[in-house]
Amino acid sequence: QVQLVESGGGLVQPGGSLRLSCVASGRLFQVYNMGWYRQVPGYGRELVARISIGGTTDVADSVKGRFTISGDYSKGTVVLQMNSLKPDDTAGYYCKAGGYGGLENWGQGTQVTVSS
Repeated sequence: QVQLVESGGGLVQPGGSLRLSCVASGRLFQVYNMGWYRQVPGYGRELVARISIGGTTDVADSVKGRFTISGDYSKGTVVLQMNSLKPDDTAGYYCKAGGYGGLENWGQGTQVTVSS
């Protein structure tokens, strides 16, 4: 198992920026993929961005050019830099770690609200 702790959410005005951080602990040697997902009440959880241990990234079209993901697997950290935020980005943001042996763990989430 891997434990994930997220931080950095909050309230921001449209056009503003936030930086979400996720720190993993536990069986880090099993992890080969970490990323961020978001969920709005009543809807399913959707991929925002993820990064593999090899550095390959996968970013949702809706946030391309605005959000950047980076990771340091030696430290078990992944960061989502969110710029030019829009009200549609309002959601609960969740960190996920995937890995060998079917490992799949989620953090508890952090709320991002974009509103004037």
